[in-house]
Amino acid sequence: MRLTTASLCLALLGTLSCSHGSNRQEPPSTDLTERSRALARRVIIADGHIDVPYRLKEKLGPDGEPTEDVSQRTPGGDFDYPRAVEGGLDVAFMSIYVPAELQQQPGASKALADSLIDMVEKLAARSPEKFAMARSVEEARRNSQEGKVSFALGIENGSAIEDTLDNVAHFQRRGVRYITLTHSKDNQLCDASFNTGKRTWNGLSPFGRQVVAEMNRVGIMVDVSHLSDDAIRQAVEASQLPVIASHSSCRHFTPGFERNISDELIRVVAAKGGVVMINFGSGFLTQAANAYELEVRGALQAFADQRGLKDRDHPEVQAFMASYLREHPAPFARVEDVADHIDHVVKLVGIDHVGLGSDFDGVGPTLPIGLKDVSQYPNLFRVLLERGYSEADLEKLASGNVFRVWRQVEAHAAR
Repeated sequence: MRLTTASLCLALLGTLSCSHGSNRQEPPSTDLTERSRALARRVIIADGHIDVPYRLKEKLGPDGEPTEDVSQRTPGGDFDYPRAVEGGLDVAFMSIYVPAELQQQPGASKALADSLIDMVEKLAARSPEKFAMARSVEEARRNSQEGKVSFALGIENGSAIEDTLDNVAHFQRRGVRYITLTHSKDNQLCDASFNTGKRTWNGLSPFGRQVVAEMNRVGIMVDVSHLSDDAIRQAVEASQLPVIASHSSCRHFTPGFERNISDELIRVVAAKGGVVMINFGSGFLTQAANAYELEVRGALQAFADQRGLKDRDHPEVQAFMASYLREHPAPFARVEDVADHIDHVVKLVGIDHVGLGSDFDGVGPTLPIGLKDVSQYPNLFRVLLERGYSEADLEKLASGNVFRVWRQVEAHAAR
């Protein structure tokens, strides 16, 4: 989901929570810094979740076209071509985000998904020397060899399938290579982690099981980010193939935050050969940010209730939020905290089951110090090299693990 930098409250009301991590502040050695940059240039970096499409949708001009050009350096946002090159990003899984609110309007979710895919295809077509679509691992590798940033596609919210199984194959033909089965609310496929009340399906729905089987058949990875615990467990069981969590971190650091994945479920995902791709939002990383966000959410709700305001974009609400944030600065996570989450997955299940799923352009201003945009992957590599990771380890983290799952899904569909 795209969260505007003008309003942290959207992040707070949409997704986050956190934990306290390392506070290392020693200056890095020049040699290690350069080694990290060289490694980022050499290996293929595939980020499992970047919310550029919805970011651009929110800034359309009168002609219906985006007013930002991410083929050039942009003053805002977390992604553009120059910064991607600087950070070594090769493959950006563009999030085709479908808000849960559209689930009440038949046909609206699929229509939005198709329109966002159109947008991504136009971005690539307008700058063919910089961008290219990637429908397979081999296309992604070839694009990288040609010096292009690849756009792979992942739908965030299976509500885009509507109630029609044929739409799974439709989106596969359109280039979609993973589908996050739900988002912030239960949908026709499964229950969502953010639903803290009575759950609709206690896991997957019967239709959701059919969709998982069809995704296996046509060659789309099953993404379990945003799912309830029972839904994750059942999705892994129902899938013949490994699944991914495209942008989730470890609940070990954020107790009670079901949006992150528990140790038990990390083991379940890994046992099937899957990959947990770490989210960079501070709210996913440190307990301090979690407490802060609960505090801000409560203050915002109290203010809105007192004045009878239900629209979060109302000028009074926005003014209150801006004032509150100035007076109560956010406790940002650090790049070391992202490394802590990677360490945790590696200690639980090994280096073969962890990846990067930043949620750039999706978690607004909550990104950690040292990982504020796509130019800064080398900072994470530096911390991990300091901790003893080999370059072969980092190549698996950067793309090797998710590419392995992607290839398995491709091969199964081909058979």
